[in-house]
Amino acid sequence: MNFWKAIFLGVLQGLTEFFPVSSSGHLAIAEQLLKITADGGLLFDVLLHAGTLAAVIVAFRRDILRLIVETVRIVKDLFFNLRQLFHFLKTQEEASYRRILTGNYRKLAVMIMTATVPTAIIGALLQKAATAASLKLIYPGMGLLITGIILLVVDRTDSGNKVPKDVPLWQAFLIGICQGLAVFPGVSRSGATICSGLLCGLSRRLAVRFSFLLSIPAVIGALIFELASAGSDGSFTWGIFGYGLMGGIMAGAVGYFCVKKMLVLVQKKKLRYFAYYCFAIGVIAMVGYFALGEA
Repeated sequence: MNFWKAIFLGVLQGLTEFFPVSSSGHLAIAEQLLKITADGGLLFDVLLHAGTLAAVIVAFRRDILRLIVETVRIVKDLFFNLRQLFHFLKTQEEASYRRILTGNYRKLAVMIMTATVPTAIIGALLQKAATAASLKLIYPGMGLLITGIILLVVDRTDSGNKVPKDVPLWQAFLIGICQGLAVFPGVSRSGATICSGLLCGLSRRLAVRFSFLLSIPAVIGALIFELASAGSDGSFTWGIFGYGLMGGIMAGAVGYFCVKKMLVLVQKKKLRYFAYYCFAIGVIAMVGYFALGEA
């Protein structure tokens, strides 16, 4: 590990985490073709992901604060309704109940909870297979080609206009499934969630916001998993920590720019340019696979 490697990996993480081009695919390709590895075990990965997580939190801090407030209110109203139910069962007196899904932010909070469930289950089930797939160039290459096709198709579809209150929870669950499947290298998490959201009729602005807000519990879950193992392989040193911190700062700074840029690009229907890029990198990866004699 050195200064320039840490900077490069941080920039790569920040660019590819939020643009729909698959950060896992790019990291796998960089390791195989360019022989660039983190050298710091899971600790370095944790710090890079912490940087991109910070970028989302800063970019959507007002939304996040509102979602936290509304989630607390949802819990309070659920307990109130539960007390009312017990009172009715005990006394048979009529009871009034509070509506739970009032307003777009409450619905958005429940959508995120609903989508996180399949993401966590699928991610846990497929993690080992995804890790194995990242070791061979052909799989990230195939994943990027699939991502490119999806981006190209969705960019040519008509825009929806659904706001959170119009979105049925089964569609949020479906978007969560797509996010879970994006655990495979080359399949873009942001691309999968934004595209599935657009196909479900979400407005372009909501599709991007929901995608990035949905990434928060997913990344936090991945961080907890990685932290449980970080350092257990004997790779921890203060030098690696310093390089990881540097890479995380770069990932966060670049990622913040990318989050803001994606809000504009999706609304202007510019996903096809990312599709062309995915095709190019995917072909390079697959050619490299056969050229290196891995077949």
